Amino acid sequence: MRLFAELAAVLGDAGRELRARGARAVPVTLTACAGILVLQLLQHRRGTSGWVERLGGVYASLPWWQALLRTPLSVFLPDPSLPMWGLVLQVVVVFGIAEITVGPRRTLAVGLLATLAGTCFARYSLWAGPHWPFGLPAHDLLVRDTGPSAAVVALGVHVALRYRAWWTTSAIVLAMVVEVVSLPNLAGYEHLAGVALVLSLSACAPVRSPGTRPGAAGL
Repeated sequence: MRLFAELAAVLGDAGRELRARGARAVPVTLTACAGILVLQLLQHRRGTSGWVERLGGVYASLPWWQALLRTPLSVFLPDPSLPMWGLVLQVVVVFGIAEITVGPRRTLAVGLLATLAGTCFARYSLWAGPHWPFGLPAHDLLVRDTGPSAAVVALGVHVALRYRAWWTTSAIVLAMVVEVVSLPNLAGYEHLAGVALVLSLSACAPVRSPGTRPGAAGL
């Protein structure tokens, strides 16, 4: 099946690079995982939870300047209600593959831009209200808007596009659409916002072919 062939091409490149370089191939991924674990610990400690919230807690109701300052840390600040193993596994797999195949700088750039796209959507939705397209009720937008999920989805699409893995790209996009249709919520719409951003950027950039040196292609 073509989908499995596409995944095999991506995983094959990532696996060869990882075997050749070991942990040196994924410093950003390892740092991100360590950051998630540390922030998870700190946000559950009485003496540090307030600082974590003030430095990384993003809400749609925050002034723009505060949201922008907190966004870089918010990417790695996990939702306390979600299982930690799932978040770390997402980052290890998707961030790791992206870092190896498209380079660490592009991995960080795409992840951060996707998170910002989600933040922009949350503000639009709060302004629009539930009676406009993609609007959500105010109570759905008062939750803390943090975590790596939007970055993970966007990076998955970005890597798939770089490999001309059209079936993989379509599968990820379809899964995000089904998520939003079946259970409309802020997280699902933000995933779609990240995907839309990556598709727009990729339309303006050359497509990476398998075997190209990681980081050699444009965004």
